[in-house]
Amino acid sequence: MRRLRQIAACLALSTAAGAVAGPTSAQTLKMVAHSDLKVLDPVWTSAFITRNHGYMIYDTLFAQDADLRIQPQMVDKYEASADKLTWTFTLRDGLAWHDGQPVTAEDCIASIKRWAVRDPIGQQMTAALATINAVDAKTFQIVLKEPFGLVLEALGKPSTFMMPKKVAETDAFKQIDDYTGSGPFIFKKDEWKPGEKVVYVKNTKYKPRAEPPSMLAGGKVVKVDRVEWLAISDPSTAVNALVQGEIDLIELPVPDLFPLLKADKNVELYGWNAQGSQIIMRFNHLQPPFNNLKARQAAMYAIAQEDFLRAQIGDPDIYRVCNAPLVCGSPYEKSYGNLLIKPDLEKARQLLKESGYDGTPIVMMHATDLLSANQLPAVGKQALEKVGFKVDLQSMDWQTVVTRRAKKDPPAQGGWNIFYTTTVTVGAESPAGNSFTSGGCEKAWFGWPCDPEMEKLRSSYAKENDPAKRKEIALAVSDRVMDQGTYIVLGQYKAFGAYRKDRLAGWLPGPVPVMWNITKK
Repeated sequence: MRRLRQIAACLALSTAAGAVAGPTSAQTLKMVAHSDLKVLDPVWTSAFITRNHGYMIYDTLFAQDADLRIQPQMVDKYEASADKLTWTFTLRDGLAWHDGQPVTAEDCIASIKRWAVRDPIGQQMTAALATINAVDAKTFQIVLKEPFGLVLEALGKPSTFMMPKKVAETDAFKQIDDYTGSGPFIFKKDEWKPGEKVVYVKNTKYKPRAEPPSMLAGGKVVKVDRVEWLAISDPSTAVNALVQGEIDLIELPVPDLFPLLKADKNVELYGWNAQGSQIIMRFNHLQPPFNNLKARQAAMYAIAQEDFLRAQIGDPDIYRVCNAPLVCGSPYEKSYGNLLIKPDLEKARQLLKESGYDGTPIVMMHATDLLSANQLPAVGKQALEKVGFKVDLQSMDWQTVVTRRAKKDPPAQGGWNIFYTTTVTVGAESPAGNSFTSGGCEKAWFGWPCDPEMEKLRSSYAKENDPAKRKEIALAVSDRVMDQGTYIVLGQYKAFGAYRKDRLAGWLPGPVPVMWNITKK
């Protein structure tokens, strides 16, 4: 109760300040985000909290609608040459940065180049690229030197954000320090308090598309003046604050507290991520013991997905045991018998012995405040120790994990061996867009698997236009993930949020908790 009173006092002060500065409390949406926001560059990290921040302040050239079709967003019109090697894009009228400057083709070119340095599908598009150049202030062309069948999928991939040229010219491996966007909200850096709250205000000069909103596409019409993300790490405190009416929305309440939420007639549980999420255990392929294939395979044979799902999600009605790397329910779903479903402890022990594992403890990072993954490490530690691994479980907040996972140093020097994360299944079914499948060595996603055969498959997938042949390649990618232990998929689940239905309406379903279209009484 003391913590609850502190939050209430904080919110009261925030409301009072808002009354002086502009918006009234009725125009302010207060949300508990799933983790604290510390990293603000959505190119530098793929962390969901940073991605969510990106959708508040930036816009995208294309976006997926509720039918998972790629639709123009910042783009007004586009066309491809008959041979599909030249793509021309024209921006729509009225696009402007938060500082009032018009969005130009040069801004978009610089943004695409920076994004492509670190994104797997962007890297593949770059490999097929001859030139990308501005035709005029609002028009640019992508000219390919070889076929690449995923141009729209790349530009419409979630989190492909546009930034001003002066910002986008920042080295992709250095974090930006200018957060000027062109999106529906403006980030109030002067009110940002890491560990407490993040504040956004309505971009009154933003011109939404005319189409109705549909997932991440269509008109982004902002109907509140101000959004505050509050960092409340204790799930019970957050739920109590929602029930007491001190906040409006919780992005990801823990399933254990669903009964409390369901019991309140003013609160609605909402499955905003209908397509679901996938849980991942990620190895560091650069450092022992997981630079050895047999050590990775030993870990795979030690795993029972349901142990992880039961601990993290709890409710079998909203989770799904699934060992398909490219997502159950997708066109590329493929199952692999009992692997990751029913452990084979003897085989795991034999593989670990053959790997030459010397007993050095593996560093497993435990993000204590990440409500979508904070129960997984304890289960993983127990599973791996059963077959002979020694595990050093190191607890830290999620933003520390985000920073530390980028380090390639040995674990004893601040590096790591295993961490856990989740990804939305939208896009994860594509071998080109799925960051986890990359075998691009130093250019691969954190964990840096080096697998030239995988890269050949992913490149072939990106170039192939025939759906049947593309599926054949995708299934070969799936096989390669399981053969090489590129990563371990721990199952799927549907994400639920909770909000005050007596106050809010208009929360759109999608892979991202978007704040446009929401009204508050």
